[in-house]
Amino acid sequence: MIQVGQLAPDFTLEGLREGEFIDVSLSDYRGKWVVLFFWPLDFTFICPTEILEFSRRIEEFEKLNAVVLGASTDSKYTHLAWTEKIGDINFPMLSDLTKQVSRDYGILIEGQGIALRGTFIIDPQGKIQYQAVHNLNVGRSVDEILRVLSALQTGELCPVEWEPGKATLGSA
Repeated sequence: MIQVGQLAPDFTLEGLREGEFIDVSLSDYRGKWVVLFFWPLDFTFICPTEILEFSRRIEEFEKLNAVVLGASTDSKYTHLAWTEKIGDINFPMLSDLTKQVSRDYGILIEGQGIALRGTFIIDPQGKIQYQAVHNLNVGRSVDEILRVLSALQTGELCPVEWEPGKATLGSA
């Protein structure tokens, strides 16, 4: 099982970006912060709320020199059908149809063949600096992910409830 501080498992997945099918490799993003999040399935109740919120807030991630990559065990064609109903999404929607990447990240529910709500922040050197996994019935907080990303980027000790602009505890 992977842990914070380890290299993130590399992958190349097919996906969808702005209505076009693409291939995305994690290694293409070395030198940038990456927020990688997994959701169970496109056509569900909670997943669309998360996907749309990440998409709406993409500029906040970009200001932090971070890219957002989202993945589910749906096919790229399911992603396309979903975006045809909802509209374009501002980050690549990746297809982990083989379920291998979800398995590599330790979030695959084997009996159901879907991913838990896993979120990983990967630093520019490719190491996992944050991971959180939610059960299927609880959506994640984009505010919290942005807060943690900002805290990690300070390189300093950040106390409980730290927010950008607040004092840190000095150098780490």
